[in-house]
Amino acid sequence: MFKKIMSVALAYVGIIVGAGLSSGQDLMQYFISFGKWGLIGVIVLGILNAIFGRIIVTLGSYYRSNDHSEVLSKISHPITNWILDISLVISCFVIGFVMIAGAGSNLNQQFGLPIWIGALICALLVISVSFLDFEKITNIIGIFTPIVIVMIVIIAGHTLLGQNFDLNQLHHSAVAMESPMPNIWMSVINYFALCVMTGVSMAFVLGGSIIRIGVAEKGGTIGGSIVGFIIALASFVLFTRVDQLSGVDIPMLVLANEVHPWFAFLYAIVVFGLIFNTAFSLYYALAKRLAGESEPRFKLYLIISVTIGFALSFLGFRELVGLMYPALGYIGLVMLLVLSSAWIREKNNVQEEKQLRRRMIKLISKKHKKDQIFTIADKKEYQNLSEESNVQTETIKIDIHDFVQQELSSI
Repeated sequence: MFKKIMSVALAYVGIIVGAGLSSGQDLMQYFISFGKWGLIGVIVLGILNAIFGRIIVTLGSYYRSNDHSEVLSKISHPITNWILDISLVISCFVIGFVMIAGAGSNLNQQFGLPIWIGALICALLVISVSFLDFEKITNIIGIFTPIVIVMIVIIAGHTLLGQNFDLNQLHHSAVAMESPMPNIWMSVINYFALCVMTGVSMAFVLGGSIIRIGVAEKGGTIGGSIVGFIIALASFVLFTRVDQLSGVDIPMLVLANEVHPWFAFLYAIVVFGLIFNTAFSLYYALAKRLAGESEPRFKLYLIISVTIGFALSFLGFRELVGLMYPALGYIGLVMLLVLSSAWIREKNNVQEEKQLRRRMIKLISKKHKKDQIFTIADKKEYQNLSEESNVQTETIKIDIHDFVQQELSSI
């Protein structure tokens, strides 16, 4: 159980932690530019990430969603649903090509490769990995997350230990930077709404792959908390070196080079992996939404959208972050309101469904264990529970049956 929870948590972090956050560019523009107040802002942001990480992944599990529309159609008014659906489709596409641009900037800054080569490598990886089994995809999404956490901790230790900082001087240097937001509180809300718009489509799909609601709750909470930790630590490190970092595309990579050139080499690869994670998550969710259940159309839409995204990535990473992210963040405010109201409204139903599925798993497990008897009464109770579930009766029965078989085969 713990292994599955952590797999979900790391996959969620992989979805959220993309080019801007792991590179430091988002944090420089949204938080460091407000000086000391920016550091308070990232703490608030971390708390919001933990709360909404739980909400989003849990709702995905509760509704067993294959794409974001399956959740939004149930938790919002038809007009609001239509607006958010269109907004998420646009967000997946736009942030996707910002990620591809970030991949080009990352390899260009560290290795001197032409920007288009890094962007092309990322685009080709997104297309090829999208055709794998979803279980394998989940593992791929989470693979770079623990590595980047360790590396950011190492960068923080190397940058901070034994150093003295003039916080007032750093504050004045930081506020001299240009920010896309008018104040820190609007910056916190806008950036968090942007994070939700970036990750909610794939996070719903991630949650939909989890039959145990308890696993979704814990995985989403831990994943959101890890995101908060990464943001807070990286922000403080960037703040202490704001004088040297204000004009570069990948600020964290500059700090990684100060640790050791080989460490920077590895960090550039990991950042590229995280950029790929987010780009893949966005384009995968976009193609799923457009194609529905049709696998041939899914492949076609994914190839077309990634190809167009690659072409648009030539607009430049830092410029795209400053231009596109604030606009998408404002749209995301509507999403936050919808998710909050849905959670308040459905919280009790989610807990009832959680207990219902737990009981169904326990009952059907008896059927597959030689030392237990699956009685007529058990069969009747199992049928009644499946009819009470918020998921279609036959669908939940098949899902529970498949889940129990997988669990028993792994013992």
